[in-house]
Amino acid sequence: MKKLVVYYTIGGNTRSVALRIARTLRADVAEIKTVKPYPDDYDVLVSLGKKEVESGYLPQIEPIAIDWSKYDTVIVGTPVWWYTYAPAVRTFLKNCSLKGKKVFPFATNGGWLGHTPSDFRKALRGAEVGPVLNVKFEEHKQVTPDSAIKEWLALIQ
Repeated sequence: MKKLVVYYTIGGNTRSVALRIARTLRADVAEIKTVKPYPDDYDVLVSLGKKEVESGYLPQIEPIAIDWSKYDTVIVGTPVWWYTYAPAVRTFLKNCSLKGKKVFPFATNGGWLGHTPSDFRKALRGAEVGPVLNVKFEEHKQVTPDSAIKEWLALIQ
């Protein structure tokens, strides 16, 4: 069986980690994309993101053409928005059953994971959920040591 890395990114940090994970694991990759793009203005985005997280908003995402039967392990990546995973990831998790699969989430952030790990566990009931990898950034510079990512990857291989 194969591995798949599915991720959502807004500024590129989550993409860079997702692609590195995919290369290491020789996994397939799929990007979660919203139908309507988010604004480029950071302050507007932060305000909108807070409203979406607090209201439980589910943005429409583009279809991901995946034959899920080919994968037994799925790595899900997200930026942290207001202490949880991004609304686009919420839409993905709501619309896609990962029941019976091994799922290893990772989250990129500028400070704190918040309740992202427990939110993943709730959303992924029926899946075997591994520990959430916390990858911190300062702007576009990764602060989390590569060794921490390698240790987490060893759980998947």
